[in-house]
Amino acid sequence: MAKLIFAMLQSLDGYVSGPEGGPGLPMPNLALMQHFNEQGRSLTASLYGRRMYEIMRYWDNDEPDHDEGGRAFAKAWQSRPKFVVSSTLKSLGKNATLVDGNLETAAKQLKAECEGDID
Repeated sequence: MAKLIFAMLQSLDGYVSGPEGGPGLPMPNLALMQHFNEQGRSLTASLYGRRMYEIMRYWDNDEPDHDEGGRAFAKAWQSRPKFVVSSTLKSLGKNATLVDGNLETAAKQLKAECEGDID
């Protein structure tokens, strides 16, 4: 049975940045990016709501501003299965599955079907 882990990253002034708007935050430095890469490689899957998934889709593509750490994060994120809870999205990117219906039921089912950590 998998373990569900909740994690959140936000700036000290309370903003979460992404392509959907809000102030643009700089990319994390190499040490912090390495931490995210190690964490990401250890995950079995990710469970997202619509908004966070839309922000994270930035990593679906190889962007010219990705440094070595960014490229490694993108590779890990692209390879990890993603489950997206949404009643409005009709299509998703690579390696993502739409979960419609009850979040609690979906989370329990994922935990039962997977081994490892789901973020």
